[in-house]
Amino acid sequence: MTVVAVDVGGTLMKGAVVDDDGIARTTEDRPTQRQDTIDGILRFVADLVEQADQRPEAVGLAVPGIVDEHGIARYSSNLGWRDVPLRDIAAARLGLPVTLVQDVLAGGFAERDLGAARGVDNFVFLPIGTGVAGAVFVDGRPYRGADGLAGEIGHMPVPLGDEPCACGQRGCLETYASAAALARRYGKPGATAADVVARTEHDPAARQVFDEALAALGHALTACTMLLDPALVVIGGGLAEAGERLLAPLREQLRSRIAWRQPPKVVKAALGASAGRLGAALCARSAL
Repeated sequence: MTVVAVDVGGTLMKGAVVDDDGIARTTEDRPTQRQDTIDGILRFVADLVEQADQRPEAVGLAVPGIVDEHGIARYSSNLGWRDVPLRDIAAARLGLPVTLVQDVLAGGFAERDLGAARGVDNFVFLPIGTGVAGAVFVDGRPYRGADGLAGEIGHMPVPLGDEPCACGQRGCLETYASAAALARRYGKPGATAADVVARTEHDPAARQVFDEALAALGHALTACTMLLDPALVVIGGGLAEAGERLLAPLREQLRSRIAWRQPPKVVKAALGASAGRLGAALCARSAL
């Protein structure tokens, strides 16, 4: 069964034609058109359909923000959407079944079926990039919560201070531990999160910012461990590219904070930037 999948980000759309084996036979990226986003998405999907060796049987779309079970994009600050019935719009325009899924959840599905969480029923998927997102899987299935808002780990309060968060709360994990937060709190023009990580061995300011991010992550993941009892934490997003420079001290954070039980394993996501589109493809196939 061939499906077309597109992972829609605030600046970039990642598309693929995916076969039965989960391998993307065709991949393509395009800029997200903020002024004409829906038409841009649908044109991209239509082009991918034309590129497929055989007509795809379904389409999977992964989008940021809040997505409900009826295929409505309830809210996305990155795309400026509120209550957009994107699944139905896309199905009517394309003449194919369409599945709409939240992008972080799509990444979690991909890591569960194809990546670092394969064979693990209880895990947390934690992408760390511009923000800090999360998806929680319990007994092999995503936990969505009462209103579909479960997994907002980036907005857990951490006891490091009271800095304001873009969400309107104060002291959120995201204000200390996201890639954007590392660059902002380091405060040197042009420096990225990768620069902060690379400078930790010789720059005390970088070391302090990074240590505070690790402490924030340690607090948040300890709370997740006590509440959810995951076997595994999968770290994704741009900051995961730091590899063991991030993961080794984060494991130590958990070991030092959890006194009476074993902490969960902490590993890097396996699928990188492809996780969203592969997860969207999995969701489209599953819906059929």
